[in-house]
This record gives sequence, structure tokens and C-alpha cells, in this order.
Amino acid sequence: MLFSTVFCLCYIWVLIYTREHPVDFTRKETLRIPLIMSVVCGIAYVLGLLVMPTMVLFALIVALFTFIQCIWDFIRGIKADSLLLINTVTFGIAAISFLIFGIHKEGLQFDYYTLGHPLAYILIIVATAILFLFSRLFEKKGPMQYAGALAGLVVVLLAVFALALPGVFTTFTESTVQFFGQNPLYLTIQEARSWTLGEAWDSFNIGLILMALGVLFLLYVLWKEKKAEHLFVLIWALLIIYSTWQHIRYEYYFAVPLALFSGVFAGAVVEWAKRDLLALVSGKTGKQMESADTSNPKEKPKGKKISKGAPAKKKVDYLPIGVVVLVLALTGIFAYLSVSYEYTVSGSGGIRMNPDWRESLEWMEIHTPDPGVNYYRIYDGNTFEYPDQSYGVMSWWDYGHMITYIAKRIPNANPFQSGVSGENGAASFFMVDSEEKNTAIADALGVRYVITDIEMDVGKFWAMATWYNSSAGQDPYTELLLVPDESHSGSYDPYTLYEGPYFRTMVSKLHNFDGSMFEPGQVYYVEINDGLSSTPVATKALVMNPAEARAAADAYNRNKAPGTRAMVLSTGILSPHDPIPALRHYRLVHESPTNIMAQSPPDIKYVKIFEYVPGARIKGSGIIAVDLVTNTGRKFTYRQASIGDEFIVPYATSGSTSEVKAQGKYRLEGTGQEFDVSEQAVMQGLQVG
Repeated sequence: MLFSTVFCLCYIWVLIYTREHPVDFTRKETLRIPLIMSVVCGIAYVLGLLVMPTMVLFALIVALFTFIQCIWDFIRGIKADSLLLINTVTFGIAAISFLIFGIHKEGLQFDYYTLGHPLAYILIIVATAILFLFSRLFEKKGPMQYAGALAGLVVVLLAVFALALPGVFTTFTESTVQFFGQNPLYLTIQEARSWTLGEAWDSFNIGLILMALGVLFLLYVLWKEKKAEHLFVLIWALLIIYSTWQHIRYEYYFAVPLALFSGVFAGAVVEWAKRDLLALVSGKTGKQMESADTSNPKEKPKGKKISKGAPAKKKVDYLPIGVVVLVLALTGIFAYLSVSYEYTVSGSGGIRMNPDWRESLEWMEIHTPDPGVNYYRIYDGNTFEYPDQSYGVMSWWDYGHMITYIAKRIPNANPFQSGVSGENGAASFFMVDSEEKNTAIADALGVRYVITDIEMDVGKFWAMATWYNSSAGQDPYTELLLVPDESHSGSYDPYTLYEGPYFRTMVSKLHNFDGSMFEPGQVYYVEINDGLSSTPVATKALVMNPAEARAAADAYNRNKAPGTRAMVLSTGILSPHDPIPALRHYRLVHESPTNIMAQSPPDIKYVKIFEYVPGARIKGSGIIAVDLVTNTGRKFTYRQASIGDEFIVPYATSGSTSEVKAQGKYRLEGTGQEFDVSEQAVMQGLQVG
């Protein structure tokens, strides 16, 4: 924010100077000072660019300003020499510096240090030169011919760009839309989602009113005085407002125009009321103040009395003074509310790391194999290769940096949204409904450990579903309904209920069922009316077994009235609609101490860590089971149904050092057969029995 503000102030500084001392390329003496000032501008821009690639936003501000100002100058008969010099020097320095410091990522995205940056700077220079040439070519022609020719040129250049370099053109436009636009994935990223009016008011409250009044005042001044610096400041503010509205992360940029325009409005009001304020303080009227200002300073008072014919003394106009008092009061309230809000936030203790996550990651650092990558060493990205013993830790991207920082392990996804999307991304890993698809992802990414938590299972599930399928989102998995409140007639409460596909996702199989097979219990048959509210309303709900509920829903939907439907839904995360098959390659190795359920049993821990293993092979058919106890003392039974007369089991009954211990051998239910499975057999995929 500092260097972007410095850049804008430097650019305004050059605009003011060149308005008073216009550049003329035919007169060298007009070039020296603007050239030096433009170099300072370029340096300020580069300093901001080295901090954040989003500095390109301010290049766009300059580009929009240049386009509008050049057209406006042409209409008024003002030459564009100054703007051509300023932009060429400023963005020439930016482009050269960028190439010196290096391109860090392929592509043309503006939110990374890519080739898109120097291309954008060169385009600004070229566009300014074209506007300059057009103003010279059409100097003796009318503005309509100039505007028509300019519009035609823009269309032709875009068409040539699109046809000659279609891939680059598509990437460039998509990157621009991505930078300034919105899509469903951004809603899952706290800092990239849209800014709401409520959040704007929480952050800036009355300052928003002062800023709006400042914008209106500067628009009036621009119309009256027609100064380039006023237009630049307005474009700066409006583009930052738009950017912040699209992505809340730009809120810190927004603070500068808000302070600037609030100050502009407050200063304008004080200037308007200046004479009456001075008159109130000195005891003189506004008329007398004006006379004193315009009198000859060398003329001394002669001490004569005022004649009887002198005009009567006028009273001070209190309206301007009242407006000043009001503005000062609003400013004071703004300052008080802002300081109070920040004090409350700072005194709240801040955001602390979840203790269950800390405990689990500290365990992981101590009890999992060294991946062979030194946490403190800086590696050359061009020559680095992962050692043979390295592996990945799969979790949702929110937790990637914590895995790196605390556990000193390599996350497969991180808060830069790397490793999240795509066929082998974290979203697919946790959302696919078959273990075969999941293990293919695990093998492709070198996954060895998987960490889940209740947030991924419930609170952040919608985000994973959105990344998995942005058009469907969580619709196939959950249903939000308004349910009548039995204690208050006519009122409704919102409830999220679960559909069958939710229970078949990998995150549900892991976190809810510990990878074990699970038989369905009772579910709800629900009749729904979509026409009573914007949110569907549950009009009838009955507890049934899954088969009965599914038959009832099918019967209802065959003869349903318009705007109504019936569904099979569950109120809890442990009530699947169908049998849930066991996972054959994942075993629980650690869980955090906190039980997230209000009553126990059931007992679901906040964080769970699983290990991806080949699994030992056992010939047989039916259902095999083994009793287990976790590091927290929780007991559960791992059960698995055979596939093709074979079991692949992930837990060892002997030789294991895991904190999750088997309480005996595997038993083939209904046969009396037992199997002892060694850790070696699990880790090497050996045949047992």
C-alpha cells in the first residue's frame, strides 16, 4: 500500500508540473525536469511491484486515465506530448526492471510474476504512442472523425491480436477477467470473495459517507477546472472501489482513497466557511473581512469615525459554520468508531490456532518418517528433485502452511490454492466416491498421510464440493430446508440435511466412519414445497428405513403437484442411506482429543490422521473384522466385506508401532477363522494365510 500510494502521488506530481510546464518534443528545454520526475515515478512503481504483483492494478489506473485524458485533451486542443513522455519513461523502467528481476511463473496471469506484466507495460507505452500520433494526425479534423478512427483502430487491433495469437489473446483476456471478476471458486477463498455492504460499513462506517461526498465534490471541481490530476484521482478511487467490491483483499488499498476524499471534502467545507469562521473568531463580519482583504496594505487608518451613511453591520452567516461543525463531528465519530473497532479486535486475543490441529501436527513431526527435505534449506527450483523417501500429506488447502510450519512435512495442497483443482487435486481426492479413483490420485501425488477434520467434513465441505464441481457445488450432497419450529407456530428454522452422495465421499468415509464399512440405519422421508419461500420448506417428515423412504419418495414424485417434491434425507453425518463399503488402503494412526459430538457415543474426534498403505491380502469371502483402540482410548471395530473372494486389510495385528492398536486378530465373521497380520504384510502388500 505504501509504494502504490507513493507512485500515485508521484504521478499526480508530474501531471501538475506538466500542466503548468507542458512538454514539447520540439523544445528540449521542456524535457529535462519531467524526464527526471518520470524516472522517480518508474522507481516508485518498481518498488511497489517488488512487494506485490497486484501493483499492476495501478498500471491499469494509468492506462484508463491516459485513454480518457488523451481524448479529452484532443477535444480541448491540448497536445499529448506530456503523457507520452511520462508513460514511456515510467513503464519502460517497469518493464526493464521486471525482466531483470525475473519471471517466476509461466503464463500471463497478473496475480503472479509472469510475462503478462512486462507485456502490459509495453502495451501501455504503445497505446499512449498511438493516441499521441492520432492526436497529431487528426489535429485539423473534428472530434467525431477522431473518435471514429480511434474506435475502428481499437477493433482492428483486437481482431488482429485474437487471430494472430489466439492462445495468448485468450490467456490474456481470461487473466484480466480473473483478476477483476468473480467466479464460484472465489467464494471459497476468504480474501478473494466479494465485499459486502455490511463488511464495508464495519471497516469504514461514516468514512464511506465522507468519501462519497468527496467524490461528488471533486467531480464538480473537475467539471469546473478540468485539471488532469483531478481526473486521475477520480479514476484511482473508482477502480479501487470496484476492485475491492470484487475481491475483499483490496480493502487495504481502499483505505487511501477513502482518507484522501474524506480530507478533500472536509477541506472544501472549511474553505467554504472560512470567512465566517474568521469573522466569528475575530468579531468582524464576513463583509468587513472581505474589505480588509482587498484594502491597500500600505494605506494606514486615519482614525476617523465611520460616517452615518456607512452600510449597516451584517451578521455572521451560521449556516457554513454549522456545516463545518457537522463535518467535524462526523469525522470525530468516524475516528472514534474506527479506533474502538480496532481496539476491540486487537483486544480479542486474535485468531489462535486450533489446539487439536496443533496437537496432531506436533505428533506428526515426531512420529512420521523424515521426508528427506530440509525445512531450513533453500533449494534451486530448476534443479531440485524430491528424494526417494519423500512423500506428501493430503489435506484441504487451508491447512497446507500449518503442515509445513509445524509438522515440517510436505503438503499436497496449500493456501496459494496450489494442488486443489484438477483431476488429481485435493478437491477430487476428498470428493470422489470410490477408493479406486482416490488411490489413483494418491499414487500420482505420492500421498502417504491424509489429515481430515470436522470442518472439512461439515463446515468447509461446500468449499471442497465447489472446487470439485463449481457448477453443481454442494447441491448433490446437502439440502438446505426451512423446518417448522414446533415451539413457535408460523416460524421456521433453517436446517442442512444430507443426501445419499454425501456419505459416499472420501472425506465422509474417512472422518465419519474411520474407513470401516457401515450399515444404514433410520433416515427421513421429507416432502418439500419450493413455492412457499426462496428457501425450500419441509412440509412433512417421517422417520423410515432407507428402502421404505426411497419407495415413498418415488411414489410421491410420480404424482407430485407443481412446486413440490419428496426426498430421502438424513439429519446427521452418521446416517447413510446405503451400506458404506470399507476403505482397504487407509488406516487411522492418530486422532486429536476433542470429541465434536454433544453426547458420547458417538465419538468423532476433531482431527484425524490416516496412513495410506498397500494393505495385506487375505483370501476368503464374507465380512472380516478387527477390534481397535485409538490413542485417545476410543474403541471401534474395523469391518470389511470381501471383493472377489479377497480382503485387503490396512491394520496390522502384530509388529505395529502405531498408536492405534489392534485388540486381537482379524476374524472372519460366522466362521471362527482368525488371521494374524504383520506390519510387514500391511506395508508390502503381502499375502496372509
